[in-house]
Amino acid sequence: MLPSLGRSGDDYQATSEVLASQGFRVIRPQPRGIGRSEGPMDGLNMHALAGDVAFAIDQEKAGSVVVVGHAFGNFVGRQLAADRPDLVKGVVLAAASAGKVPPGSQEKPIGPEMRKAIDGPSDMSLSEEQRLEDLKIAFFAPGHDPKVWLGGWNEKVHHMESYAREHTPVDDYFAAGAAPILDLQAEDDPVAPRRFSGVLKSLLGDRVTIVVIPDASHALFPEQPAAVADAIGAFANRVFAQ
Repeated sequence: MLPSLGRSGDDYQATSEVLASQGFRVIRPQPRGIGRSEGPMDGLNMHALAGDVAFAIDQEKAGSVVVVGHAFGNFVGRQLAADRPDLVKGVVLAAASAGKVPPGSQEKPIGPEMRKAIDGPSDMSLSEEQRLEDLKIAFFAPGHDPKVWLGGWNEKVHHMESYAREHTPVDDYFAAGAAPILDLQAEDDPVAPRRFSGVLKSLLGDRVTIVVIPDASHALFPEQPAAVADAIGAFANRVFAQ
């Protein structure tokens, strides 16, 4: 399980517990700069970040895995599947921007105003009030408490990962190699909005299965941990049975 931009694998504790209760082994490698995960953090691209995940899988002797990439982590997961197909049985893209828009659209996958809201919560120079507002705009559906994500941000990791995304061509990772894909969408996600919800499947075809989680936004995991775990578990059981 690979975390969102500037965040850690700790966000997936509740979902991990459900998956473990279903009989799965869950590995949550931390990005460089979080916990005891160390290494150069300047000038990296998505291939380097995927290489870190591959190293963790190899070290754990985990074999071929289902990799779950949440938000930014979906890019790393897809890059891993492209670079090391021997390690990836399937890919779950959770609350994931596809990285492309429908043919003919003039929009960017993530516009400047939404990018501002995504970047805001990790900027500790902003007031708590502003950070909470950004969390409401980009990450949490109405009726869910954004305060649970006021903590847990790492600015250096945020910048490292943003640089990697900006300096890697989207086509390097877009197709996720040839792995089966679960496009796990949050119903109220403004970062990966409904108008873009069919992009992956339209371009990659039957390899992509779409599941929509109701009453959830871009944070997804703290909002609906059990529903997310059930969807991941069902997909994993299917691809491991193939």
